[in-house]
Amino acid sequence: MTVLTHLVYALAYIVAGLSIAVTLPMILPASDPLLGWLAGVVTILGGALIHDVVTRLERERLASRRIHRLHGTVEALAEELARHRAAVAEEGERHGAAMGYDAVMQEVKLLQSLVTRLTERRAPRPPAGLSAGLASGERRAPASGEALSPAPPPVPAAPMNDSSVLEAVRDALGADRIDIYLQPIVSLPQRKHRFYEVFSRVRSADGQLIMPDRYLDIAEREGLIATIDNLLLVRCIQLIRETERRQHAIVFFSNISAATLSDGDFMRPFLELMTRNQALVPKLVFELSQKDLRTGGAVTLGILSQLSRLGFHFSMDQVTSLDIDVEMLLRHEFRYVKLDRALVLDPDQTARVKDLRRRFAAEGIDLIVEKIETENQLIEVLDTGFDFGQGYLFGEPRLSRKPG
Repeated sequence: MTVLTHLVYALAYIVAGLSIAVTLPMILPASDPLLGWLAGVVTILGGALIHDVVTRLERERLASRRIHRLHGTVEALAEELARHRAAVAEEGERHGAAMGYDAVMQEVKLLQSLVTRLTERRAPRPPAGLSAGLASGERRAPASGEALSPAPPPVPAAPMNDSSVLEAVRDALGADRIDIYLQPIVSLPQRKHRFYEVFSRVRSADGQLIMPDRYLDIAEREGLIATIDNLLLVRCIQLIRETERRQHAIVFFSNISAATLSDGDFMRPFLELMTRNQALVPKLVFELSQKDLRTGGAVTLGILSQLSRLGFHFSMDQVTSLDIDVEMLLRHEFRYVKLDRALVLDPDQTARVKDLRRRFAAEGIDLIVEKIETENQLIEVLDTGFDFGQGYLFGEPRLSRKPG
């Protein structure tokens, strides 16, 4: 429904309620005048409730159609993979092709599970009341490098309220419009590309990009953040497989939230996939924020232990305090720590930064300075002796081509 339609509906039940409030005492002169106003208020509340239910049902119908189309696409992909396996078997390459087929089929199953869970989340829920609409809250801090180096949107972004952003995210998940962007991490002072960090960007139906600092907090409130993270991980696997096919040895950094780590329905098949494809494990580094590590507790650390036993390495980012438990990082295979340039160059933190850099170097943990945007900032960072850098100066996030 359009905004005008919503306004007409709202005006209708408000006018009806006021009319009842005014006319009821005239029809029933012996009744208490407050009864008329009470009836009017009940009419307005009932109209608003029905309006909300109708709006939700309409959105769910649209969502169901999109999910159905996506199901069809996934099933068609599975059938195409089956035909491909049969063709390769006839050419005498059955063994090698079967391994590749099984790996890709597991990725398809992961995508199918994401679609199924997205469908479940879209199931109609009883309205919480007249104020069930989304309210704008504090935005979650963007992942490392996202606020610093956003890729310019191809279409000028029009202002969107929280409800529109939420609908755009849901629509993008259903229509496979979560784009993957890559930003280089370079060695210093050579500026040689050593790693790439992977970011997600939501693309609306009209082609404009919705940046993470706009949609992450809303998606988290609505329980969609794990789905976005999961899709990002599946795309990372596809990227790694594509670079292997082209014989490029590239390591990708991918942010992972505590919500994703505790999402057993996704992590179990994901770990099974990676167990069968051990060659992919060293090429994927999971990034966790300092806040998630501190608040996740034993559950998060236990899951990290399971991942580290498979051979995964980790990076800590969004560091706000230099009070870092180095022993904990070592126990859980953290090989990288990202520090904000402003924190590294803070005169009050100079001694702490030097001690931390010396300790990390002795333990084999690499420090990466992020948010380097100008040559002067780079010179200041080089004077501190750091070996890796990330930021707009070395390259903005670029759209990654979907593996074909």
